[in-house]
Amino acid sequence: MHAIRVLFLCVHNSARSQMAEAFLRKHGGQAFLAESAGLEPGPLNPLAIKVMQEVGIDISGATARSVFELFSQGRMYDHVVTVCAEGEAQCPLFPGVVRRHHWPFDDPAGLVGDEEQRLRATRMIRDAIEARVKEFVASLRDTPGA
Repeated sequence: MHAIRVLFLCVHNSARSQMAEAFLRKHGGQAFLAESAGLEPGPLNPLAIKVMQEVGIDISGATARSVFELFSQGRMYDHVVTVCAEGEAQCPLFPGVVRRHHWPFDDPAGLVGDEEQRLRATRMIRDAIEARVKEFVASLRDTPGA
């Protein structure tokens, strides 16, 4: 039985999709192969790096990747999860026969306020992403042939 291949997508691959990938690696173990990508890859969001370090996960060495790069390499996935906020116009798609999921989360890059307010909001996004990843892992472990 092969690992369940999951791709997380967002616009810049700088925060939400990186957090989701890291949480799937943590909670899914070897039963899952997690990757992430974006439409317009950008530098990792420092707020995302900081809040992930707070829960013992270091994403500082991660590299933002292009969804087009993965597609041109012929990558195949069992599940593609978009993590763009509702109404975010540039949320990427990944073609192919896959199970598609949409988990809307606000982009930490768009948060306003002082650093502590933005950190607090990023922690809420992080915690919501982790909860969804845990639900996802549990649902697939309970479903034969998922």
